[in-house]
Amino acid sequence: MCMSFGSFNNYEIDVLREIGNIGAGNAATALAKMINKKVDMEVPEVKVMEFKEVNEMFGGAELPVVGLFLKMTGDITGSIMFILENNAARTLVNILMGKNDETNNCNSDESDISNCYFDEIEMSALKELGNILAGSYISSLSTLTGLNILPTVPDIAIDMAGAIISVPAIEFGKIGDSVLYIETAFIEGETRALGDFFLVPDMDSYEVLLKALGVIS
Repeated sequence: MCMSFGSFNNYEIDVLREIGNIGAGNAATALAKMINKKVDMEVPEVKVMEFKEVNEMFGGAELPVVGLFLKMTGDITGSIMFILENNAARTLVNILMGKNDETNNCNSDESDISNCYFDEIEMSALKELGNILAGSYISSLSTLTGLNILPTVPDIAIDMAGAIISVPAIEFGKIGDSVLYIETAFIEGETRALGDFFLVPDMDSYEVLLKALGVIS
Protein backbone atom coordinates (compact mmCIF):
# COMPACT_ATOMS: atom_id res chain seq x y z
CA MET A 1 0.00 0.00 0.00
CA CYS A 2 1.56 3.29 -1.11
CA MET A 3 0.50 6.23 1.03
CA SER A 4 1.42 9.79 1.74
CA PHE A 5 -0.23 12.66 3.56
CA GLY A 6 -1.56 13.68 0.15
CA SER A 7 -3.91 10.69 0.24
CA PHE A 8 -5.43 11.58 3.64
CA ASN A 9 -9.09 12.66 3.68
CA ASN A 10 -10.62 15.52 5.69
CA TYR A 11 -11.35 13.32 8.72
CA GLU A 12 -7.76 12.08 8.85
CA ILE A 13 -6.45 15.64 8.52
CA ASP A 14 -8.74 16.65 11.43
CA VAL A 15 -7.15 13.88 13.53
CA LEU A 16 -3.70 15.19 12.63
CA ARG A 17 -4.84 18.73 13.48
CA GLU A 18 -5.89 17.50 16.91
CA ILE A 19 -2.44 15.97 17.35
CA GLY A 20 -1.04 19.44 16.61
CA ASN A 21 -3.36 21.10 19.13
CA ILE A 22 -2.55 18.60 21.89
CA GLY A 23 1.16 18.85 21.13
CA ALA A 24 1.02 22.64 21.33
CA GLY A 25 -0.71 22.43 24.70
CA ASN A 26 1.91 20.01 26.01
CA ALA A 27 4.72 22.22 24.71
CA ALA A 28 3.20 25.34 26.30
CA THR A 29 3.05 23.57 29.67
CA ALA A 30 6.66 22.38 29.36
CA LEU A 31 7.90 25.84 28.34
CA ALA A 32 5.98 27.54 31.16
CA LYS A 33 7.63 25.23 33.71
CA MET A 34 11.03 25.78 32.12
CA ILE A 35 10.94 29.59 32.34
CA ASN A 36 8.43 29.96 35.21
CA LYS A 37 6.20 32.18 33.10
CA LYS A 38 2.83 31.70 31.47
CA VAL A 39 3.29 30.67 27.83
CA ASP A 40 0.43 30.06 25.44
CA MET A 41 0.70 28.17 22.19
CA GLU A 42 -1.82 27.85 19.43
CA VAL A 43 -1.98 26.02 16.12
CA PRO A 44 -3.32 28.57 13.60
CA GLU A 45 -3.00 26.22 10.64
CA VAL A 46 -2.51 22.55 9.87
CA LYS A 47 -2.35 21.38 6.28
CA VAL A 48 -0.77 18.94 3.90
CA MET A 49 1.51 20.44 1.27
CA GLU A 50 3.87 19.24 -1.40
CA PHE A 51 7.48 19.51 -0.38
CA LYS A 52 8.20 21.87 -3.26
CA GLU A 53 5.83 24.36 -1.58
CA VAL A 54 7.89 24.52 1.62
CA ASN A 55 10.30 27.14 0.29
CA GLU A 56 7.34 29.37 -0.56
CA MET A 57 6.25 29.32 3.10
CA PHE A 58 9.21 31.54 3.95
CA GLY A 59 8.86 34.02 1.14
CA GLY A 60 11.65 32.48 -0.91
CA ALA A 61 14.80 30.42 -0.65
CA GLU A 62 17.02 33.36 0.43
CA LEU A 63 15.26 34.21 3.70
CA PRO A 64 17.57 33.66 6.72
CA VAL A 65 16.13 31.09 9.11
CA VAL A 66 17.03 28.86 12.04
CA GLY A 67 16.36 25.21 11.27
CA LEU A 68 16.12 22.21 13.60
CA PHE A 69 16.06 18.72 12.12
CA LEU A 70 15.60 15.40 13.88
CA LYS A 71 14.44 11.84 13.32
CA MET A 72 11.62 9.76 14.78
CA THR A 73 12.42 6.23 15.90
CA GLY A 74 10.36 3.36 17.30
CA ASP A 75 7.04 2.08 15.93
CA ILE A 76 7.00 5.00 13.49
CA THR A 77 10.11 6.32 11.78
CA GLY A 78 10.54 9.50 9.82
CA SER A 79 11.77 13.07 9.94
CA ILE A 80 10.77 16.27 11.72
CA MET A 81 11.82 19.76 10.77
CA PHE A 82 11.15 22.95 12.73
CA ILE A 83 11.96 26.29 11.09
CA LEU A 84 11.94 29.80 12.53
CA GLU A 85 12.67 33.08 10.79
CA ASN A 86 15.66 34.73 12.47
CA ASN A 87 13.59 37.39 14.23
CA ALA A 88 11.14 34.78 15.57
CA ALA A 89 14.08 32.71 16.82
CA ARG A 90 15.52 35.76 18.56
CA THR A 91 12.13 36.50 20.16
CA LEU A 92 11.90 32.94 21.48
CA VAL A 93 15.46 33.04 22.83
CA ASN A 94 14.59 36.28 24.63
CA ILE A 95 11.50 34.61 26.14
CA LEU A 96 13.44 31.51 27.17
CA MET A 97 16.29 33.51 28.71
CA GLY A 98 14.23 36.29 30.28
CA LYS A 99 15.61 39.01 28.01
CA ASN A 100 13.63 41.96 26.72
CA ASP A 101 13.08 43.00 23.11
CA GLU A 102 15.83 45.60 23.37
CA THR A 103 18.37 42.76 23.41
CA ASN A 104 17.24 41.69 19.94
CA ASN A 105 20.40 41.48 17.83
CA CYS A 106 18.60 41.09 14.50
CA ASN A 107 18.87 44.05 12.18
CA SER A 108 16.53 44.93 9.34
CA ASP A 109 18.64 43.43 6.55
CA GLU A 110 16.78 40.14 6.08
CA SER A 111 19.03 39.16 3.16
CA ASP A 112 22.02 38.80 5.47
CA ILE A 113 22.31 35.39 7.16
CA SER A 114 24.65 36.92 9.77
CA ASN A 115 22.09 39.56 10.79
CA CYS A 116 21.03 37.65 13.88
CA TYR A 117 23.86 36.39 16.07
CA PHE A 118 23.24 33.61 18.60
CA ASP A 119 25.93 32.70 21.09
CA GLU A 120 26.56 29.15 22.30
CA ILE A 121 24.14 29.41 25.22
CA GLU A 122 21.41 30.78 22.98
CA MET A 123 21.97 28.02 20.43
CA SER A 124 21.61 25.51 23.27
CA ALA A 125 18.34 27.21 24.26
CA LEU A 126 17.04 26.86 20.70
CA LYS A 127 18.03 23.19 20.67
CA GLU A 128 16.18 22.68 23.93
CA LEU A 129 13.16 24.38 22.40
CA GLY A 130 13.39 21.89 19.53
CA ASN A 131 13.55 19.04 22.03
CA ILE A 132 10.48 20.32 23.87
CA LEU A 133 8.47 20.84 20.70
CA ALA A 134 9.37 17.55 19.09
CA GLY A 135 8.84 15.70 22.35
CA SER A 136 5.43 17.33 22.85
CA TYR A 137 4.15 16.58 19.36
CA ILE A 138 5.51 13.03 19.41
CA SER A 139 4.03 12.47 22.88
CA SER A 140 0.60 13.56 21.67
CA LEU A 141 0.95 11.30 18.64
CA SER A 142 1.96 8.39 20.88
CA THR A 143 -0.96 9.04 23.24
CA LEU A 144 -3.54 9.04 20.44
CA THR A 145 -2.10 5.99 18.67
CA GLY A 146 -0.68 3.89 21.50
CA LEU A 147 2.55 3.65 19.51
CA ASN A 148 6.05 3.95 20.94
CA ILE A 149 7.74 6.89 19.18
CA LEU A 150 10.94 8.64 20.24
CA PRO A 151 12.76 11.72 18.90
CA THR A 152 16.51 11.88 18.29
CA VAL A 153 18.64 14.83 19.42
CA PRO A 154 18.06 17.72 16.97
CA ASP A 155 20.66 19.20 14.65
CA ILE A 156 20.54 22.99 14.34
CA ALA A 157 21.67 25.34 11.58
CA ILE A 158 21.37 29.02 10.69
CA ASP A 159 21.33 29.68 6.97
CA MET A 160 19.10 30.70 4.08
CA ALA A 161 15.84 28.74 3.93
CA GLY A 162 16.72 27.09 0.61
CA ALA A 163 20.04 25.81 1.96
CA ILE A 164 18.51 24.42 5.14
CA ILE A 165 15.58 22.80 3.36
CA SER A 166 17.78 21.23 0.66
CA VAL A 167 19.28 18.72 3.11
CA PRO A 168 16.04 17.14 4.36
CA ALA A 169 14.52 17.58 0.89
CA ILE A 170 16.88 14.90 -0.41
CA GLU A 171 15.77 12.59 2.39
CA PHE A 172 12.08 13.51 2.07
CA GLY A 173 12.21 12.99 -1.67
CA LYS A 174 12.89 9.31 -1.10
CA ILE A 175 9.73 8.77 0.94
CA GLY A 176 7.05 10.93 -0.61
CA ASP A 177 6.13 14.30 -2.05
CA SER A 178 3.88 15.58 0.76
CA VAL A 179 4.49 16.78 4.31
CA LEU A 180 2.29 17.64 7.28
CA TYR A 181 2.66 21.34 8.06
CA ILE A 182 1.76 22.67 11.52
CA GLU A 183 2.05 26.41 12.05
CA THR A 184 2.83 27.08 15.71
CA ALA A 185 2.35 30.38 17.53
CA PHE A 186 4.20 31.08 20.81
CA ILE A 187 2.61 33.77 22.99
CA GLU A 188 4.12 35.24 26.16
CA GLY A 189 2.46 38.42 27.37
CA GLU A 190 2.29 40.78 24.39
CA THR A 191 4.99 38.87 22.53
CA ARG A 192 4.06 36.50 19.70
CA ALA A 193 6.36 34.43 17.49
CA LEU A 194 5.51 32.00 14.71
CA GLY A 195 7.34 28.80 13.83
CA ASP A 196 6.78 26.14 11.17
CA PHE A 197 6.74 22.45 12.07
CA PHE A 198 6.97 19.76 9.36
CA LEU A 199 6.38 16.03 9.92
CA VAL A 200 7.21 13.33 7.36
CA PRO A 201 6.87 9.67 8.35
CA ASP A 202 8.78 7.11 6.31
CA MET A 203 6.57 5.45 3.70
CA ASP A 204 5.99 2.24 5.68
CA SER A 205 4.92 4.29 8.71
CA TYR A 206 1.85 5.83 7.03
CA GLU A 207 -0.02 2.54 7.14
CA VAL A 208 1.08 1.92 10.74
CA LEU A 209 -0.14 5.39 11.67
CA LEU A 210 -3.53 5.03 9.96
CA LYS A 211 -4.14 1.62 11.51
CA ALA A 212 -3.24 2.92 14.97
CA LEU A 213 -5.67 5.82 14.51
CA GLY A 214 -8.40 3.37 13.49
CA VAL A 215 -8.77 4.93 10.05
CA ILE A 216 -8.00 1.67 8.22
CA SER A 217 -8.28 -1.92 9.40
